[in-house]
Amino acid sequence: MPLRIVFAGTPDFAADHLRALVASEHEVVAVYSQPDRPAGRGKKLQPSPVKQVALEHDIAVYQPLNFKQEADIADLRALNADVMVVVAYGLLLPQAVLDAPKYGCLNVHASLLPRWRGAAPIQRCIEAGDKVTGITIMQMNAGLDTGDMLAKITTGIFATDTGGSLHDRLAQLGPKSMLAVLADVEAGTLKPEVQNNGLACYAHKLSKQEALIDWSQSAETLALRIRAFNPFPMAYTLLGDERIRVLAAEARDSMTTLQPGTIASVANEGIDVACGEGTLRLTQVQLAGKKAMSVADVINGQPKLFQPLYVLAADL
Repeated sequence: MPLRIVFAGTPDFAADHLRALVASEHEVVAVYSQPDRPAGRGKKLQPSPVKQVALEHDIAVYQPLNFKQEADIADLRALNADVMVVVAYGLLLPQAVLDAPKYGCLNVHASLLPRWRGAAPIQRCIEAGDKVTGITIMQMNAGLDTGDMLAKITTGIFATDTGGSLHDRLAQLGPKSMLAVLADVEAGTLKPEVQNNGLACYAHKLSKQEALIDWSQSAETLALRIRAFNPFPMAYTLLGDERIRVLAAEARDSMTTLQPGTIASVANEGIDVACGEGTLRLTQVQLAGKKAMSVADVINGQPKLFQPLYVLAADL
């Protein structure tokens, strides 16, 4: 029989999973999402991507700040759900919520647990130089991404991957794995696997502050971070009072005695910048108020902006 499902999620990644559930045989009886947030130049309240999908399909939406109010727990219990599917919801769920559905709460997590528990697994695995990642479906418990694993699906991390491209690929893999696990729930054939806590690491939430390039680090470290932080929070550097976003760069083995952050050479192929170790070649940048451009286009448009021996600052 089709399952009665409550879905909890907030960003685009979660919205892709909700669409798959709506298109399936299962009944989505309600959706939980973070409260509307101000966005855009006018800072008007905007519904989350998950809430937008729910409204398109006339699904009831609940948006508690947390689950500290007994009324919110009572509302959830009254839905009489078989299972709650949680995808990037943004709240730690108390035990009362985990116990409310008949079969508890299942979570779709964008890493191969126990590696990269936490808020930003997609970006952190690229930043760390991992060669493989994937999706884990787990039975939630009161810990942070510590529940028993029910299914895993893997994908390689390619040299061309950014945080954005890997996000999109995992958003395609996740719904398939989620639906397969729900079929096991229906059939009573789940095979939980306990996580090895000794292999766990934590994917800290992204911040705009860490997007500022620290040129004292190695070129390889910076190249990975630039890929990971594209499209958010987007790595950037400063040239005078000009903020320059860096969308793509390549680590190079060439050594230099120049101070880290100093432009070593400028050519259509890229801008080579001295790092704490090696040289980083910037290949795609975005100037303030402009669209993203190749370095060749920037040089053609503003030939005097970048010059050898100019120093890119790590802070104001």
